[in-house]
Order: sequence, then structure tokens, then C-alpha cells
Amino acid sequence: MPDRPHYYHQHDLPRFGEIERGAPELARKFFDWYGAVFAEGTLSAREKALIALAVAHAVQCPYCIDAYSKDALEKGSNLDQMTEAVHVAAAIRGGASLVHGVQMLNHVDDLGM
Repeated sequence: MPDRPHYYHQHDLPRFGEIERGAPELARKFFDWYGAVFAEGTLSAREKALIALAVAHAVQCPYCIDAYSKDALEKGSNLDQMTEAVHVAAAIRGGASLVHGVQMLNHVDDLGM
């Protein structure tokens, strides 16, 4: 196994299509669906790129962050819009953590301590 100082490598992103080596039919179905999802529709391709960029930050995928930063720029977004999308993702992620605090409150109440 080669010595790899980092888990994620930028040169791996273009290799995404190679994932089909183990299950070509499933990969084809995924990539067909993926392409359809990002096609122009009710949402513009630019809006979809911003959503993808925000989600990439929420799920913390470095490959997706790289890909959708570039895609959002290429589709006409600017840094201010992209940064705002990242803040939306951070707010949702933070809110999701906080709202789960209600579970803690319920448990504390149930324990009566």
C-alpha cells in the first residue's frame, strides 16, 4: 500500500467514474439519476449548484466542496452567494444539533434528577 499522508487527494475527484469497476450497472443507474437531478428544471442549474455546495459543506465532503465551488462559479454564482449558501448549511446543521437538545431535556425530565 502506498504511503498516503492525506486521506483525500484532489487528483482522485476526476476518478469518480471509476467507481463503476465493481458494479457497472449500479454505477450507470446512479450517474444517469445524478445527471437528471442536476439538469435544468424548476430550479436553475445555478441554484442547484449552490444547493449542492451548501450540502457538500453540511456532509463535509471535500471532493464535493471542490467540485461544487467550481460548478457554482462556472454557472454564474459569486463568492458572496456561495458564502451565504455555506452559512445556510451551517445554520441548519447547528440548528439540528440544538433541536436534539430537546431529547436531552426529555430524558432529564423523565429521570427526574
